[in-house]
Amino acid sequence: MTVYGALDIGGTKIAGALVDDAGTVVVRAQRPTPARESADVLMAAVTSVLDELAVHPMWDRLTCLGIASAGPVDTAAGTVSPVNIPAWRRFPLIAEVAAHPRLPAGLRPVLVGDAVAMAAAEHWRGAARGFESALCMVVSTGVGGGLVLDGRLRTGRTGNAGHIGHITVDLHGSVCPCGAPGCVEGLASGTAIAAHARAAGWSAPPGVAPTAAAVADAARAGDPRAQGAYERAAQALAAAIAATAALVELDVVVIGGGVAQAGDTLFAPLRRHLADYAVLDFTRGLPVVPALLALDAGLIGAAAVASSRAGAPPLVAVIPS
Repeated sequence: MTVYGALDIGGTKIAGALVDDAGTVVVRAQRPTPARESADVLMAAVTSVLDELAVHPMWDRLTCLGIASAGPVDTAAGTVSPVNIPAWRRFPLIAEVAAHPRLPAGLRPVLVGDAVAMAAAEHWRGAARGFESALCMVVSTGVGGGLVLDGRLRTGRTGNAGHIGHITVDLHGSVCPCGAPGCVEGLASGTAIAAHARAAGWSAPPGVAPTAAAVADAARAGDPRAQGAYERAAQALAAAIAATAALVELDVVVIGGGVAQAGDTLFAPLRRHLADYAVLDFTRGLPVVPALLALDAGLIGAAAVASSRAGAPPLVAVIPS
């Protein structure tokens, strides 16, 4: 059996896996992301995940290692600058991971944006399977996206193609940590949803963390402040999706990540708003569906992209630019 390694690094969790050639996660390890800590503390969490994977017998058959990271990323330089992880700016993630003592000699990790990895996975085994052109989005601590066009994953020159979270949808909106005003991420991420609900007067029940998931529970129970936070997020997502569909033509939009777990609390207003924004004939009626691979999509996609670039049996077709 061919064994593919994967890391998926986001603002909430750092996950690692060993994946087989059917795209099944066979071994999994995970740590919380110490997103507000130093670069060294963050890297120590990554190393801890690798250490746990490396003691498994399958590790000795590792053929490649893909790393999906929140972005922006620079795949040529091997660096990452996640908007939601302040300590990592042009952080040499590939060099740091390559120095792990248990990594097989000569194996060079392959870097990819986390949402691009999700797009690879969903097109291979998930909700975008069988579609020629798809936008796949991760809506979680941040908002990212990846594109499949003409049946192939498009990563772009630096690996950031499809980075929809930093499209401006509110010309007079607050300045995003990326530096631009009114970004989708600042309106539709889980962090933004929770912050907007709190600003409107909502508070989580005693003993419950004030997260987007708690806001979703309140919205389902009829709290208008919570519903308003999801309505606002859905409208921002709809505007960005419609703009993307007008640019490249899409067959389907797939949405995953923690916020997507809200189900119809997110998807119902999103589809309603999309009908208002996507009005050209070739954008109208665009299906928007939940991701099928849930929280494993980034891992499966990272392994798939790495396989296409590292001499291992390729799992997906990738066009870098």
